Amino acid sequence: MVKLENDVLDPRAFRNVVGNFSTGVTVITTKNEVGNPIGFTANSFTSLSLDPKLVLFNIDKNSSNYDVFMNTNYFAINVLASDQTGISKQFSTRGIDRFEGVAYFEDTSGSPILPETIAYLDCKVSTHYEGGDHIIVIGEVLSGEANPNKEPLIFFKGKYLNA
Repeated sequence: MVKLENDVLDPRAFRNVVGNFSTGVTVITTKNEVGNPIGFTANSFTSLSLDPKLVLFNIDKNSSNYDVFMNTNYFAINVLASDQTGISKQFSTRGIDRFEGVAYFEDTSGSPILPETIAYLDCKVSTHYEGGDHIIVIGEVLSGEANPNKEPLIFFKGKYLNA
């Protein structure tokens, strides 16, 4: 193992180190000020509290979706299933309509919920915190559902894996 010290740990090397932690893959969705659905792929999602039911995700301050997510009151976390690599890639592609050809429905908040996911959580924004070059968004869960017949999509060392 090669130890990297903070003063020589450039951003790419840091990503390579933290990439050794496998995560699930989510698509975070909301609607913009005119009601159009928007979303992006994220693996920075985690549960935060059981009482009250809180979750969080991080968004890059340079993201094309940043302003919308800073001004919305609601969002949804869509936890992708093992057969949804294409959805993950579509929602991480810049400069396209990420919802083109993608069906969705709405639950309590009106945020887009993607079908056939392993789970979803519909949330109300609770607060935001500064986190370096990202903003941490905390949401209170309004509703959600899990699909026990699906397996998760996993991201590890920059690659998609199945459970």
